[in-house]
Amino acid sequence: MASASNAIIQCTSSSSSSFEYDVFVSFRGEDTRNSFTAFLFEALKKQGIEAFKDDKDIRKGESIAPELIRAIEGSHVFLVVFSKDYASSTWCLRELAHIWNCFQPSTRHLLPIFYDVDPSQVRKLSGDYEKAFAQHQQSSRFQEKEITTWREVLERVASLSGWDIRNKEQPTVIDEIVQKIKKIVGCKFSILRNDNLVGMESHFSTLSKQLGPVNDVRVVGITGMGGIGKSTLGRALYERISHQFNSSCYIDDVSKLYRLEGSAGVQKDLLSQSLNETNLKIRNLSYGTDLAWRRLHNAKALIVLDNVEEDKQLNMFTANRNNLLRERLGRGSIVIIISRDQQILKARGADLIYQVKPLDDTDALRLFCKNAFKNNYIMSDFKTLTSHVLSHCEGHPLAIEVLGSSLFGKDVSYWGSALVSLRESKSIMDVLRISFDQLEDTHKEIFLDIACFLYDHDVIYVKEILDFRGFNPEYGLQVLVDKSLITMRRIVEMHDVLRNLGKYIVREKSPWNPWKWSRLWDFKDLNIVSLDNKATENVEAIVHEEDYDIEKDSDLEEDSNLEDSDLEEDSDLEEDSDLEDYDLEDYDLEEDSDLEDSHFLPTVRVDALSTMSNLKLLKFRYAGYEINYSGTLTKLSNELGYLTWVKYPFECLPPSFEPDKLVELILPKSNIKQLWEGRKPLPNLRRLDLSGSKNLIKMPYIGDALYLAWLNLEGCIQLEEIGLSVLSRKLTSLNLRNCKSLIKLPQFGEDLILKKLYLEGCQSLSHIDQSIGFLKNLDHLNMENCKQLKRIDPSIGFLEKLRELNLKNCKNLESLPNSILGLNSLEYLNLSGCVKLYNTELLYELRDAGQLKKIGIDGAPIHFQSTSSYSRQHQKSVSCSMPSSPIFPCMRQLDLSFCNLVEIPDAIGIMSCLEWLDLSGNNFATLPNLKKLSKLLCLKLQHCKQLKSLPELPSRIEIPTGESYFGNKTGLYIFNCPKLFDRKRCSNMAFSWMMQLYQVIHSFYRSEGVSPGSEIPKWFNNEHEGNCVSLDASHVMHDDNWIGVAFCAIFVVPHETISAMAFSKTDGPKILEDCF
Repeated sequence: MASASNAIIQCTSSSSSSFEYDVFVSFRGEDTRNSFTAFLFEALKKQGIEAFKDDKDIRKGESIAPELIRAIEGSHVFLVVFSKDYASSTWCLRELAHIWNCFQPSTRHLLPIFYDVDPSQVRKLSGDYEKAFAQHQQSSRFQEKEITTWREVLERVASLSGWDIRNKEQPTVIDEIVQKIKKIVGCKFSILRNDNLVGMESHFSTLSKQLGPVNDVRVVGITGMGGIGKSTLGRALYERISHQFNSSCYIDDVSKLYRLEGSAGVQKDLLSQSLNETNLKIRNLSYGTDLAWRRLHNAKALIVLDNVEEDKQLNMFTANRNNLLRERLGRGSIVIIISRDQQILKARGADLIYQVKPLDDTDALRLFCKNAFKNNYIMSDFKTLTSHVLSHCEGHPLAIEVLGSSLFGKDVSYWGSALVSLRESKSIMDVLRISFDQLEDTHKEIFLDIACFLYDHDVIYVKEILDFRGFNPEYGLQVLVDKSLITMRRIVEMHDVLRNLGKYIVREKSPWNPWKWSRLWDFKDLNIVSLDNKATENVEAIVHEEDYDIEKDSDLEEDSNLEDSDLEEDSDLEEDSDLEDYDLEDYDLEEDSDLEDSHFLPTVRVDALSTMSNLKLLKFRYAGYEINYSGTLTKLSNELGYLTWVKYPFECLPPSFEPDKLVELILPKSNIKQLWEGRKPLPNLRRLDLSGSKNLIKMPYIGDALYLAWLNLEGCIQLEEIGLSVLSRKLTSLNLRNCKSLIKLPQFGEDLILKKLYLEGCQSLSHIDQSIGFLKNLDHLNMENCKQLKRIDPSIGFLEKLRELNLKNCKNLESLPNSILGLNSLEYLNLSGCVKLYNTELLYELRDAGQLKKIGIDGAPIHFQSTSSYSRQHQKSVSCSMPSSPIFPCMRQLDLSFCNLVEIPDAIGIMSCLEWLDLSGNNFATLPNLKKLSKLLCLKLQHCKQLKSLPELPSRIEIPTGESYFGNKTGLYIFNCPKLFDRKRCSNMAFSWMMQLYQVIHSFYRSEGVSPGSEIPKWFNNEHEGNCVSLDASHVMHDDNWIGVAFCAIFVVPHETISAMAFSKTDGPKILEDCF
């Protein structure tokens, strides 16, 4: 027997939607009306199968009554009950002939039932059937042609598959017949029409795959936020597969029934539907439990319990309640519980919990057009407004239906003015409010915090703020997840309609008096409070973060692996994601762009902030426009735990402010000269950001900030030194980028756990002293563009955990200590542009640094043995060689570009982990065999002017494990190599290797190749002249076999013709434009 899950896929949703009746039964009344057919009609009725029944005895006279003709033509299934005297009735024969004329095997079903007659007698017209036809033939009332038709029809119908019920128990046979008909007509949607089921098919398909074959009793949970379509899915699923079960039940509002009648009412309804007995009398729960066992334990049942709000509402049976109905139903049964609260489903041991997701863009548009335009397309004048509505609804079906219906028939001007008010439509709010009202008070506060300002933030950061607010974030957030009010992975997310609900709740008691709200988030409301200067004791949080980048919240997570960085050729070292929450890029520390007349800029009076004594959270983070601050700030709430103010306009914080509860102080691009005078208690401070504060000349004493983990002073250009007090024992990240006046660093102590030290652009820093060696946990040291740096103390060799060292463009750096070779954890070393660096042993001895994964030395004049130096500016200098012994067995990315190498050692050919190799700009003539580099995905050989031949490339390419250093860039680059001979072979070899790359291109966005050549391969059939090719890929976008776009170009440089090819993956039709 097919499983219920398979039935979801096999059924068609329109199988009986066009028929008036499910079944038409043809029978001779005198033979079976008061026996078999009476029981059959009753059984069909109990199962909800609509059968035409001749209650008016219209089977009289010579011809078929019009009512009967309509019933035959409007029926899906025909049952013909053959009895001994069936053929003696010319009425039955005419009826049968008309049935045969309507019968179409592809859309209708005809099933014979042989009641008390042998099937062979009907087919052969023998016995009583032969006698009946003899009488018809003798009668002058019937034409020979009609009698012949009857004979043929009887023979054909009797030959179809059906039931011979002679000498069988009628109840058993009737049940078999009913089940057969249920399978035929069971896929109809009697309540839900197809056009009401937008997006359901994808749910059916996904749920079917997850459910799999059902051989035991399964409990399935369907969950999701209010209005997302849980009940629609449950009802559609029930109507689609219920025909496959012996017993079925759908309680559409368990919560309401429980409130009215308790557990006994739920039990009674369940058993009445399942047993198909409307007048069922149940004395108590124990009696009902026993009844369920006796009547249902062998039944294959489908039971759907919709809108379950509390676990106790499922306690309708005594004994072992946690198993629900598992022990009382037969094999193959399915119990579906629909609830907003996942915890209920988990408590009942659901085998599968299916989360109903919002509609995708296509289905959302279909549903909106159906409601707003009553068709399947957007009216031309409404395209932009439709996009705004759908962007707000984010695939929420209820919101789409309500907003769409409200806008139907309205003009464009109405749409524009109505959208704001419709976002808080009462019909939407009422549905969503149910889940909120069921929360405990603390969890309501968490919900409102997230709705107003904590959505789209990092989970760890949200938990930290909620903990400061006095809530229990671990438990509280999980409650909201279980009730489908938020999703929580790395980011805490909340659907837009739920955010609207939260803001609606905050405002509802005093919608026109924002100073009475507990939270402020909108600039207009904030301006009202500031300008009106009302009493604001109720305000606990003000957060205005425009265009805030959620990716910047990653500072509270553990460091990502180096592989997550994209270390491109000659690229700057990527900024580490750890503790870079409020980086300079977020605030643009360059001079501000020209602004409009300040008279027209938004103005906020800050005087009101001085009266907010209960303010715990204050964040002013604007992007896209400037703010004029007016008034004076005489006080700040001592309750503040989080203070963020981009471009803080004052020279210091209010003297009366006591920051003893402060966890985070973020004042980038401020006008601060000095935070405060003297010493302030900072027992809770964890993050301090004064980046871009160009007037800051001195750091205050912050030695009491024992938990300070992150300090950002980037761009504080007047800061000459920082005191020892900034070096908290908990400090993990210290950012001093572009502190151009910084002369020296503080003395580092042995007890520090510092992991990140950023010194790029510290142009006055001349040396790194020996205390650097105490930073045993340092893994990232960036000194790029430290133009006065001349030496680094040998104690750097003690940094045993250092993975990244960037010395790019340190133009006065004269030497590196040999101790650097002891850095066994070093994976990235950049010496680009170190034009004065002389060290005859550095690269020769680097073979011992076995973990080194990337070397960037372009532009650095390195001595090898007795050779002279080389730089890009001195092309005529003597060439140099690399050692030939094996080096760097773990290297994944090797950059030896522009090193003036005359020979590449064979050792490179056995670096089995190598993925990215750049040998551009060198003077070698040949290369070692690269065949064994099976992980190699990128090879660069540009400007190798002495290269005469290509090496043998890898015969197969493996997909690298983990993230690649170079992100999604792969390919082969052979450019400006004028001495390369046998170019056709080179081109063929390059093309063959590129074709291998496409096998792994699903891991990357694009693979490119540039090689010598003069013709485009013949299999390219869409050729054009010019510098761009337009391609419409819409017809292949949904083809699972489609890989991407192959693009080839021929272009000419002086003395050389080049062929370029790219394999590119795209998400849609677009124009490929490549410039070479």
